[in-house]
Amino acid sequence: MNKNQSLPWDHPRFRSWIAVARACQLMQQSLGRSLAELDIKTPHLDILINLYRFEGLTQQDLARKLLVGRSNMSMLLPQMEKRGLIERRGDDRDKRVLRLYLTAEGRVLTEKAMVIQTGLIDRMLTDEPLEQCMAMADSMERIIALLQNDLKDED
Repeated sequence: MNKNQSLPWDHPRFRSWIAVARACQLMQQSLGRSLAELDIKTPHLDILINLYRFEGLTQQDLARKLLVGRSNMSMLLPQMEKRGLIERRGDDRDKRVLRLYLTAEGRVLTEKAMVIQTGLIDRMLTDEPLEQCMAMADSMERIIALLQNDLKDED
C-alpha cells in the first residue's frame, strides 16, 4: 500500500458509511429474530409485503423491486407456495405470464408480520424527531439512486 493512498477509515464520511451498514445488518438480525415466531425470515417478509401492496406482480417485477436475482425468487417462492402463503395465477391478457398473489393465509400472516415490523420501527425511531427521520430517508434514497446507477453502468 502506498503512503499517499488514503485509508477508508481516514475518509471523513467513513463513520456514516459504516454506521449505515451496521444499522442495516443489526436491523435485519433483530427483525429476523422477531419474525421467528411466525416461522418466516426477512426475505419472506419482503416478498409478502410487496405482494400485499402490489398484488399481481410477476416474479421478474418482484425480483426487480427487491433488488435480487430471479434465482433468489426461484428458491423462495416455491417454499412460500408450499406453505400456502402465495399462489401463482395466469395473466388474463398474456397466458405466458404468471402473476403472484397472497392467499388468505398469506394475507393474515403478512398483517401479523407488519405489526412486528412496525413495532420494531417504533421502538428504534420513536425518540428521533420526525424531521431527522425524513432527512435520513432522503439521504439514503439519494445513496440508493447513486448505487443503482453504478450497477446499471456495469451492466
